This record gives sequence, structure tokens and C-alpha cells, in this order.
Amino acid sequence: MSGDPGYTISDSVLETIYRQARAEFPKECCGYLRQGVDGLVAVTCTNYQDKLHALDPETYPRTAERGYQIYGKQLIAMSRSLDSDSPARVIYHSHPRVGAYFSDEDAAAASAAGWPVDYLVIDAQDDEIRGAVLFRRAGESYVEIARYPGLAI
Repeated sequence: MSGDPGYTISDSVLETIYRQARAEFPKECCGYLRQGVDGLVAVTCTNYQDKLHALDPETYPRTAERGYQIYGKQLIAMSRSLDSDSPARVIYHSHPRVGAYFSDEDAAAASAAGWPVDYLVIDAQDDEIRGAVLFRRAGESYVEIARYPGLAI
């Protein structure tokens, strides 16, 4: 890992989300990391993007292969966690076949939502998970604050 985000994402948490990314490939996976008693824990979520796209392709032109929307009840739970003793700290999603970068769409959605969280993007390729990059808002943009190694799964 490079940089210090102020918390630790353990190898076991990374493996959990990497396995989710592999299981949902070639679609984007999504979820969040919330503060637990002994560190961050992964809360895997359902990517609702395909259902939104089917209902209204003009408003939601991307499918789950190129976009994510955390399912409503799960998003409400994440939102409520922010006022709890176990708040969400990171929202994560995978980028199948395109690398771990914070896209313009990612930045626009994150800015519009205004959640006080960091964003982890997983590099999911056909043959392995190549790693992940953690981003944090800095003014009007998002900057890389840490990198995590991949896993051959």
C-alpha cells in the first residue's frame, strides 16, 4: 500500500471484495466498508444498474458492465450508518477490463452524492484482479491516496 488513508483495509477484506468482483465479472460489483469493532468490514451490495437501465435507458444509459448503483435498501443502510458508531468509510466498485481509475462518471456521482467517504476502485481483468486504488476528494477533484496489490483469482 502507498500512502496512509487513516485506516487499514485488511488483506481479508480485500480478498472478500476481490472475490465479489470476480463472481460478478464482467459486471461491476459494488459495496462499502464500514467501521467494525476490529477494523473495517465489507458490506457487499447488489448492483441495481441493469434494472434501472431496463426501466429507463435514457436516464440510465449504462448497463452494469459499465456502471453501478447500490440497491435502494442497501444504500439507505449505508446512509444511516454515517450517523452511527459503525459508519461507512469507503464505497467500492470494480472496473471490469478497464483498470482502476476514478472516471468522470465516478467523480460526478460522488460529488453529487456528497457522502463523506473515500472510494475504492478494483481493477478486474479477465484473468485476475490486478489490484485496487483508493481515492479521496480534494477540493473539486478526487486524488489517489493508496494502492493495493491484486490477487490471482
